[in-house]
Amino acid sequence: MKTYLSINPRGQADIQHLAVRQGGVTPDRTISSADLFGGRREIGIEHHGAYYRLKITRQGKLILNK
Repeated sequence: MKTYLSINPRGQADIQHLAVRQGGVTPDRTISSADLFGGRREIGIEHHGAYYRLKITRQGKLILNK
C-alpha cells in the first residue's frame, strides 16, 4: 500500500492510502503534490523545449495544459 498526499480545494494536504493493483505499473519515483507545488496552485514544466502548466483546480484535481 502506498501513501499519497493530495491537496484539497482549500490548499490543505490530505493523506490518502492507495493500494497498487496486482500487475499494475508502479512509478520509479513518486513526488507528493505538496512537495511539487510548494504551496502554489500552478507550476510550469519544461519538457523537450515545450512549456506545460500543471494546475490544481478548486476541486483539488490536477490539470496539465500545453
